[in-house]
Amino acid sequence: MVAEYIIIIIYSLALVLIFMYALAQLNLLINYLQAQNKKDTCQKFDLTNPAETPFITIQLPVYNELYVMERLLNNIVNVEYPKDKLEIQVLDDSTDESVNATKTLITELQKSGINIQHIRRTNRNGFKAGALKEGLEKAKGEFIAIFDADFLPKKDWLLKTVPYFKNQEIGVVQTRWGHINRNYSTLTKIQAFALDAHFTLEQVGRNSKGHFINFNGTAGIWRKACIYDAGNWEGDTLTEDLDLSYRAQLKKWKFKYLEDVETPAELPVIISAARSQQFRWNKGGAENFQKMAKRVIFNKDLAVKSKVHGLLHLLNSTMFLNVLIVGVLSIPMLYIKNNNPMLKNYFYMMSFFVISSIIFFICYWFMYRKIYGGGLKNFFKYISAFFTFFSIAMGFSLHNTIAVIEGHFGKKSEFVRTPKFNIKTLKDSWKNNKYIHKKPSIHVVLEGILVLYFAFGMYSAFVVGNEGGDFGLFPFHLMLFSGFGYVFFKSVFSKA
Repeated sequence: MVAEYIIIIIYSLALVLIFMYALAQLNLLINYLQAQNKKDTCQKFDLTNPAETPFITIQLPVYNELYVMERLLNNIVNVEYPKDKLEIQVLDDSTDESVNATKTLITELQKSGINIQHIRRTNRNGFKAGALKEGLEKAKGEFIAIFDADFLPKKDWLLKTVPYFKNQEIGVVQTRWGHINRNYSTLTKIQAFALDAHFTLEQVGRNSKGHFINFNGTAGIWRKACIYDAGNWEGDTLTEDLDLSYRAQLKKWKFKYLEDVETPAELPVIISAARSQQFRWNKGGAENFQKMAKRVIFNKDLAVKSKVHGLLHLLNSTMFLNVLIVGVLSIPMLYIKNNNPMLKNYFYMMSFFVISSIIFFICYWFMYRKIYGGGLKNFFKYISAFFTFFSIAMGFSLHNTIAVIEGHFGKKSEFVRTPKFNIKTLKDSWKNNKYIHKKPSIHVVLEGILVLYFAFGMYSAFVVGNEGGDFGLFPFHLMLFSGFGYVFFKSVFSKA
């Protein structure tokens, strides 16, 4: 009986934490809806006036980007801005043949009059953060725009973002990510679904009420003075963008989020690439919770609500741990429930996961409707998209939980880049990409075991108790079985 009570307590705590996170999402939805009716009264530079037009540095941190460098550079040099007030830094830490190809491209651009430099380091200390920091020392710009290699800003990007810096309190302007290969596969669709929720509901919901948001590592622009005042780039976490964002906002710098300015980018098209990206983001989130939580809690200038949202924001990735706990323990809980009739009322009370799921369903519908439009037809498409996303997200929970645990316990690991493919349509092939990791992780074996485990959970629904089974958790176990099955089989067979 002691073991049963331990399982009940752990299961309950995980459910409560998920429920708290769901309530926070609901609050962000309310904030988001209220923000739609607000007019932007922010002061803006008049960029037609040379006296108000600041010098801008565009930084392109790259590492072994053989397939997308030409696309990136050809796109960046077409960004509209006075040429005498714009420089481009290619911060190239590459170690392969892309170095020479990039050098040749840059030389040709320089001959055409483009102010572009090819900056190389002798080591990769600090990874991306180290490259940005070294480039900053040479940057002439008062403001620093940053784009990863797979991002393709539109021509008027600077014209839409730079003006907001007339407000001297603004340290960062961040734009919304778009997805040039959203409909390539199920994998790209569910990644787009998750990112769209972040870049609409969460970023607007937090920013509109003055809560902390994060620079997303790319497709944003920093005031150089803000970077220095916050302590500059640091490479001690895997998400240097989240780290600097919190240090800057703790220094009272304001962030401006522009939902209506979309910056298209490429989503990972194979699961190994998505796994490496997810691992880095989730581990980095946990590392930043360890680094920033106390600073947020004990900051005397922060409102309580901002502290709560800040802590839950830093704990975003830790929700995967709670989901995994609930999933794994739900099967023994099914047996405990049917073997202990006296606990019946308790199980009715502990329906947090169902309530949480409903809250997420409602919140994400508003995001989906914003992007795809409303109507009954789109709503039915949304139902399919939501449950596909929910299932596969749970299928990633073991992989992301390992990342989270490593982050919380301080295990250091290398910054693993996400391979880029230059893929937009189904006709484009990724199979010859030299950056793909061919060997599946050992974690895949555990995911295969969990597929069988949740198949047993579905079977259990038919045999537990004395009243012909208990199907309350059957849909949950079906989603877990489907999600882990998808992740396992795609990981083994390396399919998009």
